[in-house]
Amino acid sequence: MQVPITDITVKKRIRKDMGDIRALAESLKVYGQISPIVINRKGILIAGGRRLEAAKLLGWRTINAVVSETSGELEQLELEVEENTQRRDFSMEEVAEATQKIYRLQNPGFFRRLLNRIIRFLKKLPALFSAPGRKR
Repeated sequence: MQVPITDITVKKRIRKDMGDIRALAESLKVYGQISPIVINRKGILIAGGRRLEAAKLLGWRTINAVVSETSGELEQLELEVEENTQRRDFSMEEVAEATQKIYRLQNPGFFRRLLNRIIRFLKKLPALFSAPGRKR
């Protein structure tokens, strides 16, 4: 659900260094918010501090959030820690493969461009033959 950013309270957090928020803000700007932040019923931030700060940097008024029915301070702390530790960054090989695939999709070769044009033409054929007023 969308929550007004001004309604979210950020208390003392484990993460002290937010790192460079500008790159995350640019990601939010280009792709939108992929993962919601997590708050409790009182609007206190449990997880997603960097996303929240990036949204503030962009001037967003609301942010997508999930309300967690946590039972207390211990469980909230565990969720904050869990979110930040149970992730695995891509390996260098995975980054290279993804970069190569993105490049190929952004820059199709001559034969791929030719095939795409042929496919677009073939998709138009039924419309060309069923045009109103066309003699058969």
